[in-house]
Amino acid sequence: MSFLNVVEIESALIGLASSYPSVTQLITLPYFTVEGRQSHALRIGTGPCRRSAVLIISGAHAREWGGPDICINFAADLLEAYSLGTALIYGGTAYSAAEIKSIIERLDVIVFPDVNPDGRNYSQNTYPMWRKNRNPASSGGQASKIGVDPNRNYDFLWDFNAAFAPGAQAFGTLASSDPSSDIFHGIAAFSEAETKNVRYLFDQFPQISWFMDIHSFGGDILHSWGDDTNQSGSLSINFTNAAWNGQRGLPADAYGEYIGACDLANVAAAANAMKAAIAGVRGETYAVAQAFFLPSWGSPYPTSGASDDWTYSRFFTDPTKRKVRAYTLEFNTVKTFFPTWAEMQQIILDVDAGLVRFCLGAVPRFSLSYWLCWWRHRLNDAIWHRVFPPELWGPYGPWARIRRAVESILFPIVAPLLRLLGTGARRRSSGGSRRR
Repeated sequence: MSFLNVVEIESALIGLASSYPSVTQLITLPYFTVEGRQSHALRIGTGPCRRSAVLIISGAHAREWGGPDICINFAADLLEAYSLGTALIYGGTAYSAAEIKSIIERLDVIVFPDVNPDGRNYSQNTYPMWRKNRNPASSGGQASKIGVDPNRNYDFLWDFNAAFAPGAQAFGTLASSDPSSDIFHGIAAFSEAETKNVRYLFDQFPQISWFMDIHSFGGDILHSWGDDTNQSGSLSINFTNAAWNGQRGLPADAYGEYIGACDLANVAAAANAMKAAIAGVRGETYAVAQAFFLPSWGSPYPTSGASDDWTYSRFFTDPTKRKVRAYTLEFNTVKTFFPTWAEMQQIILDVDAGLVRFCLGAVPRFSLSYWLCWWRHRLNDAIWHRVFPPELWGPYGPWARIRRAVESILFPIVAPLLRLLGTGARRRSSGGSRRR
C-alpha cells in the first residue's frame, strides 16, 4: 500500500458514507476545480439536531501527500470504533468507547481530506514538488506560472502589499503577486474553487467552532495569529484597523495582532493536550507555537491569506458568526514532504491520536439548543409515535378506515347544511358590496 491518489480518496469517502449511513453525510462541494474535479467532504455525527462542529481539512498543498491519508484513516477509525462500541488505541494513547461515543453523538466532525485534487494529481504523477493548484488564468501560457497557492487565497489581509511592512517580505513566506512564485495569492481573495469549497462548509455549517488544517512538515501545532506577534493589551491594534497598514509582519515592533488573554490560554491548552496525545503514541514530540513563529522554520513566518487566520478572524469582522479555535498542524518531525510509506503509517497513528483528543476538546459540556432539539425528537419518537403510530393512524390503518366510514355516513347529512350556510354568506356579502 502507498499514499492514496485523488480517485482513491474520493472512493474512500463514498465508501465510508455507504458503510455507515446512519452516522455520516456525504457532502458534495459545489465548486469544480479548473480540471473539472468535484470534491467531497464527510460529516460524522448522529441525529438531525445541529450541534457544535469540528472541521478538519488537508491537502491544500499538493506535495504534502500524507494529509488526506491521515484524514481518511481518522474518519474510518472513529466510525469503526463507534459502530462496534470499542475503544481506540494508538500505541500508548487510548480512548474509551464512551469517549468515542461522546464525539459521535455530541459533535459533528466534518472531514475534507483533499482540498486541492488537481495539484495532488500533478504532484503524484508529474512533478512531486508541486505546491499550488493548477489554475492557468494568470500564467500567460507559461507552464512555470500556472497555479495559485490555496493557503494564501483566503480573505485575511489578502492585499499584503497594503497591509504589511515592506520588510516582512524578506522572510519569504508572506505571499506573492508573481504567478511564478510558490506562494502566489491569486487575483483576489477566494478566487479559487479550492478555497471557495472551504468557505462553503463554513456557510453550510455555521456551528463550526473548531478548525484544523493539516500540512507538512516539521512536527508543529500552530495557533493564531500568523500575521504578527500576538498581544492582549490593546484591542484597537488589530487587522481591521487600517491605521496600522504597512506595519504588520515584523517582530518586536509597535504592531501586534490582538488576541484576548483567555482566548490565547484556551487555544494553547487545547494544542498542548493534542501534543500530549501525540507524544503518548510512540514518543514523538511536537512543538506548540503561535503560527507567526513556526518553530521548524527557525525565524518569523508571517503569512497573509491563510486558512487558520481567516477562520479565526471571521468573528472579529462579523460578531454574529461563531468564534472558531483555528489551528494548523505540520505533521512529520523529519523535514521531508515524502516519508516512506512505513514511516507514514506511524505518522498517521500519531496524528490521528492527536485529532481524537482535539475532537474531545471540542465536545460541548452543555448546549441548550442541542438538548432542546434532542428532547423534542425523543418525545416525538417515544410519545407521539406510540400514541398515534402510523400503522394505526396512517392512511391504510384501521382508524383511517373507521374515519372514512364515519365520513360516508355524516357527509350526506352535513353537506346540504354547509351549502346553505355558504349561500347565506354570499348573499350578505353581495348586499354589503352594494352599500359601499
